[in-house]
Amino acid sequence: MEYKDHLERQVENKVKYYVTKTFKVLFFIVLGLAIAFLVGYVVMRLWNWLMPELFGLPLVGYWQAVGILILAKIIFGFGGGDGPGSSSKSKKRPNSKRCGSLRRDFSEWKHYDAFWKEEGEQAYKNYLERIKKEE
Repeated sequence: MEYKDHLERQVENKVKYYVTKTFKVLFFIVLGLAIAFLVGYVVMRLWNWLMPELFGLPLVGYWQAVGILILAKIIFGFGGGDGPGSSSKSKKRPNSKRCGSLRRDFSEWKHYDAFWKEEGEQAYKNYLERIKKEE
């Protein structure tokens, strides 16, 4: 009896998993289509608002606006390149030798704090006294 209950729970969990997964997939497909239609509508409204007034171009319909959007994406790109989240090989140059002569060696700066504690404070005080005497 215990095995049967366990088996029923497993089947129930699998059904819940697949129903939830199917619902999520369908939801995102519908959401994607809604966003696509909305973007086409926005492009149409913007075109019909701006272009005839500014450049004397004709009004466009919805499907013409979608075509213009697709054409613009083909010509100008789909935005999948060199953005902040891309992992382009050109950005990953840890040991680039092109700028070797322009690079500085900052390894000596690790001693700066110790120098300032030993000599810097006294040198600064001497500098302030010298300025006061000159004034």
